[in-house]
Amino acid sequence: MILSPVGAYYEEGINPVKIAVENHFVRAVKGGTGEAKTAGNYASSLKAQEQVAGEGYAQVLWLDGVEKKYIEEVGSMNVFFKIKGEIVTPPALNGSILEGVTRNSVIELLKHWNIPVTERKITMEELYEHYQNGELEEAFGSGTAAVISPVGELTWEGKKMYINNGETGEIAKKLYDTLTGIQYGVEKDPFNWIVKVKY
Repeated sequence: MILSPVGAYYEEGINPVKIAVENHFVRAVKGGTGEAKTAGNYASSLKAQEQVAGEGYAQVLWLDGVEKKYIEEVGSMNVFFKIKGEIVTPPALNGSILEGVTRNSVIELLKHWNIPVTERKITMEELYEHYQNGELEEAFGSGTAAVISPVGELTWEGKKMYINNGETGEIAKKLYDTLTGIQYGVEKDPFNWIVKVKY
């Protein structure tokens, strides 16, 4: 086991990031390694990431590799959307999305708090429609390094979506505080996630 101190994955920290939706490149398809935490998964995302970084975006939001319309995940994290009080996240067991330990922890916490959470397919068209109707209340990602990262802006086909006025949402903040609190041992762990390592 190797332990090392690290800084925040995004230089923005818990502050909202800007994400660009990728319509051209494909990161993974069913039958490949998209559902596994392998170096190849990250390598295939670097070209698109490099392009959007030059435009001020922190990451790329990938769509499915076949129809290029269903939301999958950001290069470094799973994604969640709060729509009309319900948290929606793409289903992980589709063969091209990483299941994610932090993703599973988020889902467990949301259910523990009696916040409705649904794993289902969602298109960019549907998400944009919810945004136009004022129903997209929060967006955030979850990942090992990022823990919870709020999304303040999504750009898709030249259209910009400013989510929660570009501010950290209530659910994202609560998730971040609780997860890091459990990790550091300052919050109660009702799930028995923490294991003491004897040496």
